[in-house]
Amino acid sequence: METQQVDKLITQQQLVELTGLSKQYFEGARHRGDSALAYVKFGRAVRYRMSDVALWISSNVIGAGI
Repeated sequence: METQQVDKLITQQQLVELTGLSKQYFEGARHRGDSALAYVKFGRAVRYRMSDVALWISSNVIGAGI
């Protein structure tokens, strides 16, 4: 049986610190249902997978190669 490595999960506060965007930005997107960033819920706790965060950041790059 192969062991799969699990993505590191980060909190909303860690995501805010990583991106420089506000807590309200991420909360609003989740509540409106228009967040392009996937998240995981454990009861009331919200976590983000680092691989999803990296993909989301990459998908928001404008003017790459200029």
